[in-house]
Amino acid sequence: MLLLITRYARYDIICKGGGMKSDLITALRQNHALEHATISLLTKKLDSNIRIIGKSTFDGFYIYGNVPSKEVREAATEGLARLQGGERELGVSPLCGTNILVAGMMAGVACLIALGGKNRGQRLSLAIMAATGAIIVAQPIGRAAQKYLTTSSNLSDVTIKRITRRGAGARILYKVETARG
Repeated sequence: MLLLITRYARYDIICKGGGMKSDLITALRQNHALEHATISLLTKKLDSNIRIIGKSTFDGFYIYGNVPSKEVREAATEGLARLQGGERELGVSPLCGTNILVAGMMAGVACLIALGGKNRGQRLSLAIMAATGAIIVAQPIGRAAQKYLTTSSNLSDVTIKRITRRGAGARILYKVETARG
């Protein structure tokens, strides 16, 4: 997610003088929240074991998974309405890549600190304990990172423009396009 923000922000700065950087980041964060809401509603309605992957972009988001078109449309529409109605937590997911990124970064830093000691025998066990502790602590921090950095539940000006489907069988891709204003 942060890579996408950086990518689109850099594109905007280079190509357009930076005038719309903030708008692109806001759109990406809004679409990320709507993606989470849509996937959450799909998994609750269909089967919690269904395999669905989402990817946000500045103009919408993708849903990868073998789910009926009608269900995707209903979940996206309901997700948007519920986020606009104030259900902000629907835009934050425990399965988001932001959580994995935060956990990995915290575990890495904890290991670096733990491995800095002098006794080689104690360093490995200390590094394992430090990494485990960091991963546990990272869960609420990852959710906070989503809430304040990588998603925005303020979708008051967002509409769903169209939903398109490509592929068949296990390789179905939906593009949910959004618009602002």
